Order: sequence, then structure tokens, then C-alpha cells
Amino acid sequence: MTQEIIIAGFGGQGVLSMGKILAYAGLMEGKEVSWMPAYGPEQRGGTANVTVIVSDEPVSSPVLSAYDTAIVLNQPSLDKFERMVKPGGTLIYDDFGILEPPTRQDIRVCCVQAMRKASEMKLAKCFNMIVLGSYLKLFPIVSVESVMQALRKTLPERHHHLLPVNEEAIRLGGELAER
Repeated sequence: MTQEIIIAGFGGQGVLSMGKILAYAGLMEGKEVSWMPAYGPEQRGGTANVTVIVSDEPVSSPVLSAYDTAIVLNQPSLDKFERMVKPGGTLIYDDFGILEPPTRQDIRVCCVQAMRKASEMKLAKCFNMIVLGSYLKLFPIVSVESVMQALRKTLPERHHHLLPVNEEAIRLGGELAER
């Protein structure tokens, strides 16, 4: 099983962190992974994306021209990456800030209202974990437990008090994907 994923949005939305945590969780489960970030010099506020590959087989190259799944968090990313989802693939997006929704008919489209839910629940800093939870519900390529281990390893210790809130956000994202 191989999943080739692009996660894209504005810097500051947790795009790179989401990819890093997903890749780290894959490593912890003994999978082959690739994590390749791309962002402009402005990083926070500019566009950012990360290509993540999680596989049971060796990964030959991190450079891809088409993806099994695109997770997009803003209009510029949707405009750029919608066409790069493989036919039969999946596009997951948060509709906050999306003016022109996806139009392709040959892919599965999943709108997750993560920003709305994060605001309602006062979990704005966990927006990306809600989105990641939705992805993992649709594609359980790694377990939530491994994601939590990856968070514990990657978050500075001073932020470990936020781990339960992040786990709640991941599980909430899974519930949103079920709808």
C-alpha cells in the first residue's frame, strides 16, 4: 500500500507540521516514508506545501507530478493541485476561504469544515490536526496512536500539555469525515 499525498495551504496553517507528523508516524510503524516541504521565503502567510509518501515498499523518488490525495487549505492551493490528483483519487479541502470549490467529477471530493469547527470549539491552534484526523479516517495509513507518539516526539516539551487537545482534534476530524 502506497499513499502519495500533497498537503498545501498558507504558511502558519500547520501544513508542514501535518506532513511531518504523518511521515514520522509512518516511520514509527516501520513504513517507508518521504517528506519533502516547499515554501516561499516568507513562510508564515506565504504559500507552503509538503509532499508525503507513506508506503510498504521502498520509495523511489519524493518528486511527484500526480497525487493519490490532495489536502488543500486555501484557494491558491486548490487552483494549483486539484488538477494533479490522479483520476479516482481524493481531494480533501477546508471550505474556509475557498471561493471556487473543486469541480472535478473523476475524483472523490471531501469538504471538511475544520476551521469552523476549530473556531466553535476554541481549538484554532489545532485546525491542522482536525484536517489530519479527517484524512486518517478516510485513509488509515497510520494509527492515531502513532500520530500521538509522533506529536510527543516532535512537539517541544513545553507544549506537551496540548497533547490531549490535539488528540481530541484528530478524533473530531475523523467524525467530520464520516459525515
